Amino acid sequence: MRLGIVAGETSGDLLGAGLIRELRREVPELSVEGVAGPAMQAEGCSALEEAEALALFGLIEPLKHIPRLLRLRRQLLRRWTADPPDAFVGIDAPDFNLGLEIALRRRGIRTVQYVSPSVWAWRQRRVRKVARAVDKVLCLLPFEKSFYERHQVEAEFVGHPLADRIEHVDDPAAARNALGLSAPRVVAVLPGSRRGEVARLGPVFAQACAILSAGPDKLEFVAPMASAALRNTFREQLDAAGAADHVRLLDGGAAKAIAAADVVLLASGTATLEAALVGRPMVVAYRLAPLTYTIAKTLRLVRVPHFSLPNLLTPEPLVDEFVQHDATPEALAKSLQSLLDDEARRRSIATAFRKLHHQLALDADRNAALAVLEVARRK
Repeated sequence: MRLGIVAGETSGDLLGAGLIRELRREVPELSVEGVAGPAMQAEGCSALEEAEALALFGLIEPLKHIPRLLRLRRQLLRRWTADPPDAFVGIDAPDFNLGLEIALRRRGIRTVQYVSPSVWAWRQRRVRKVARAVDKVLCLLPFEKSFYERHQVEAEFVGHPLADRIEHVDDPAAARNALGLSAPRVVAVLPGSRRGEVARLGPVFAQACAILSAGPDKLEFVAPMASAALRNTFREQLDAAGAADHVRLLDGGAAKAIAAADVVLLASGTATLEAALVGRPMVVAYRLAPLTYTIAKTLRLVRVPHFSLPNLLTPEPLVDEFVQHDATPEALAKSLQSLLDDEARRRSIATAFRKLHHQLALDADRNAALAVLEVARRK
């Protein structure tokens, strides 16, 4: 069996690696090629292009890369039209993958989209494009399956790989010992994994840390950074806010930093789900590039009441959210202090997050692999 695959950025690369690993257990002679990162390549995927080529974000920011992306899509289409795979799997990167999937499907190639586009949240009309593009959508979130069924799109909830890999941690002591933390209270700070996120949120987070550190509580702050460049950027922002002496910067290690914390301050994104799976209360902020935000607001592109994943996945919102101009240092510091002062609330949130963990931990890699094989074997 031979599969074509396109994964976008690091998160897609990790999903793809788990998928390929499980596929090989069922089909040892499997051949896989496409757009892949180092994790997928380590599992035997032949890389026609690196996954980081698709690491783009926002409405406006990717525009300058359109010619390069269209050229790559044409190259993949020519290759797989001349030598069709048994199926194609697009992992995340919907703006790139859906167009490719439509073209491949017209040529009789079965297609699977692994990770649903957030069509339920914004630009809902994209669901029509998804319907044309795929034989099946593999969903990581439970409510996505019913959304697609309402639009006559075949979908399957496979669970979330993060829930399979991240343990719920009741006691932060072990993580604190590993990091050498001694203060009675710890705040983890995650300003984002992309340069634009850190540029917009880093100064705000740094000032919030300065406000909290000037308060009566003895606090330690830890900030795991995704790269050396982002670490340097955030260090400069902390210096400017007068908070550099209070925040310990880490090279990676987000899971351990979150586990060590009483509360977490972080940018909206997958990290919010990581914090929930570990069981930590959090405060979430989101700032888009100004033009992107203006377009999204003017055109009413966003159709959900919350933007953090935990609030979308729990019956009642448990996470304080601050978007764009509401994400001020004072507001973030006040919300964090409220959590630190209310142990009963923190325990209640942790209990709800434990239930969420059980709902999502379903062995997603294996479920996704079996679903891909079923589609690939269709006549």
